[in-house]
Amino acid sequence: MSENKKRFQMPSSYTVLIIIIAIMAFLTWVIPAGKYDTNEAGNLIAGTYQTVDSNPQGIYDVFMAPIRAMLGHEPTSAAIDVAFFILMVGGFLGVVNATGTLDVGIASIVKKYKGREKMLILILMPLFALGGTTYGMGEETMAFYPLLVPVMMAVGFDSITAVAIILLGSQVGCLASTLNPFATVIASDTAGISSMDGVILRVIFWFVMTGISTYFVYRYAEKIQKDPTKSLVYAQREEDIKHFNISENDDAPSTLSKKQKHVLALFVLTFIIMIASFIPWVDLHVTIFEDFKNWLTGLPVIGGVIGSDALPFGSWYFPEGAMLFAVMGILIGVVYGLKESKIVSTFLTGAADLLSVALICAVARGIQVIMNDGMITATILHWGEVGLQGLSPQIFIVLTYIFYLPMSFLIPSSSGLASATMGIMAPLGEFVNVKASLIVTAYQSASGVLNLVTPTSGIVMGALALGRVSLGTWWKFVGKLVISIVIASILLLILGTLVPFL
Repeated sequence: MSENKKRFQMPSSYTVLIIIIAIMAFLTWVIPAGKYDTNEAGNLIAGTYQTVDSNPQGIYDVFMAPIRAMLGHEPTSAAIDVAFFILMVGGFLGVVNATGTLDVGIASIVKKYKGREKMLILILMPLFALGGTTYGMGEETMAFYPLLVPVMMAVGFDSITAVAIILLGSQVGCLASTLNPFATVIASDTAGISSMDGVILRVIFWFVMTGISTYFVYRYAEKIQKDPTKSLVYAQREEDIKHFNISENDDAPSTLSKKQKHVLALFVLTFIIMIASFIPWVDLHVTIFEDFKNWLTGLPVIGGVIGSDALPFGSWYFPEGAMLFAVMGILIGVVYGLKESKIVSTFLTGAADLLSVALICAVARGIQVIMNDGMITATILHWGEVGLQGLSPQIFIVLTYIFYLPMSFLIPSSSGLASATMGIMAPLGEFVNVKASLIVTAYQSASGVLNLVTPTSGIVMGALALGRVSLGTWWKFVGKLVISIVIASILLLILGTLVPFL
């Protein structure tokens, strides 16, 4: 074989996604179209599947799928909300970077954790996992990658370590969701049970999965720290150092100026507000924020100035998150003393840096647009409905978990998958003495493990784009962990069929 022959190189994320969209379009010509009847809430009714006239998708539909996904194409939600949120995060970070605060902050962290850098992994991964298990932390983690990658590289690790801390941490948390409104709550409501049913097993899931993934990342980081050449992205380390503007000068300033301290305080406050505003407090029976909003907007004059349409914390989503980062980015520029022209130029430059990440979210959702328009989603669900009937509890729950693996690839949205399938799967479980809460746990654990690796997930593809990690490299890194999580999940699900109080 010629030495000059080029090795296979994994296509870009965009190419991979377009290929998957094209494959899904082809399947709409092969798989029969079908639909289910729905109830008033829009949930599918088991046993009502019927075939309908096919609606095969063509080349035009393939090219239009990302556009329709970006703008919103029923029943697929619009990707523009997430995309614009990402752009505003980029603009916010552009202004913060112009102040030099992050550079000095990173230098300070490197100095503080000198000799015990791996402690950062043990602290941060469980924190991200808590965000995932409580409120489904996902797309909003995009704001953290440009911050953590330079830190991890500066203390001797690599970009994969940083991506793993955030992506694995948050998504393993989602895998073991306890209160996550986008997975547990929606699925439980669709199944007709309380979201607290099965919570003991889900808490066990959280500890087991968080422990396994944290140990995995810790061991990899330890190996990289001892021998940097063991890094799966070592070949591009110099490029990454330049891209993330990492200073290797030990004499670099590590003390914040007075203005930079103010910037850092606003920076931290922004993320605290974001996290607090995204947690569904009402679902947790916490009404203090809603009560405060009603009191504040009810005040004479002040209420009118604030605006009656203002939403309380817990009701915010990506549009409000985008507003938060835009406003705080401008405020930070003003507090630091940047000129108006400098604030605008750095904000636009920062937004441009994340444009590719914003676009990838739309392309990823194009897959679901093709499936829905081709009307093959219901047919695939029906195959699962037929195939899982009349089994023992243990075999049923294992096959249910396996069924949800390809379904999670085809429908990466946890809320969309729950709404589409739980009305069918929960009644099936009752026929073989499997609790509906265990079906919910099987669904979210399968969805969670697939959303660690699937190219149909905007969260995965966006994270890898921000960390400059190729999809092939990520698969190589995370392969053994995924196998371990699948085995552990199956064992815990079988345990759930044997122990009544779980």
